[in-house]
Amino acid sequence: MYLQRETMAKRILVVAGIMLLGLWAVAAWAQDNSAQGSDSTTASKPVIPADSETGSTKDVAKTTSLPATDTPASRVPAVKMDNYVIGVGDGLGINVWKEPELSKNVPVRPDGMITLPLIGEIKAAGLTPIQLQDQITASLGKVMSDPQVVVVVEAVNSMSFNIMGNVLKPGFFPLVRPITILDAIALSGGFRDFAKEKKIYILRTDANGKQEKLHFNYKQVIKGQNMSQNIMVEPRDVIVIP
Repeated sequence: MYLQRETMAKRILVVAGIMLLGLWAVAAWAQDNSAQGSDSTTASKPVIPADSETGSTKDVAKTTSLPATDTPASRVPAVKMDNYVIGVGDGLGINVWKEPELSKNVPVRPDGMITLPLIGEIKAAGLTPIQLQDQITASLGKVMSDPQVVVVVEAVNSMSFNIMGNVLKPGFFPLVRPITILDAIALSGGFRDFAKEKKIYILRTDANGKQEKLHFNYKQVIKGQNMSQNIMVEPRDVIVIP
């Protein structure tokens, strides 16, 4: 009888152990699935960095500054080598292949000339970069074999206009975008007292140095009359407000 009771007790212990192992396995499986679900949910959401001072993530993404850049903002249109006309004050880069002593950065002087080694003075104002490049190549070809020349406009300083007379802010203005005579007057701050608004004129000089006088009647233009007077401003224009 005693042996039967001992055998029964052992069986109960074995069954209880098996049941405990089963419960432990089920609990471990449930915990593992829960952790995987949490990881996938976290991975699917964008992570917003917390504020270093407050610990809050609110509006951090909105206030994050843009990455810094060393590229300066362009203030003038890109220079096209085939049609840009070099003007007084422009900075030119003259590069002669394999000839560092002949490669120079030079400004265009008020007389329209530049000075280069082996060549001396040569006219640059009124030419396109390609035309000037061809002239320099031809001149160097007289003293050296097969020169390879490239002309680059590095500083566009001639693209400006002057407004003078009875305006609030007379002076030179950069021609950074297409503007009309009416726009130019607005940039100068408008008229002073006693300005002769019907007798405005523009002095324009062409590539050959010839100057013409163009009339502008402000009173007519603001009324929508004779709108052809409201021409586009060109580099080196002088707008006179009597």
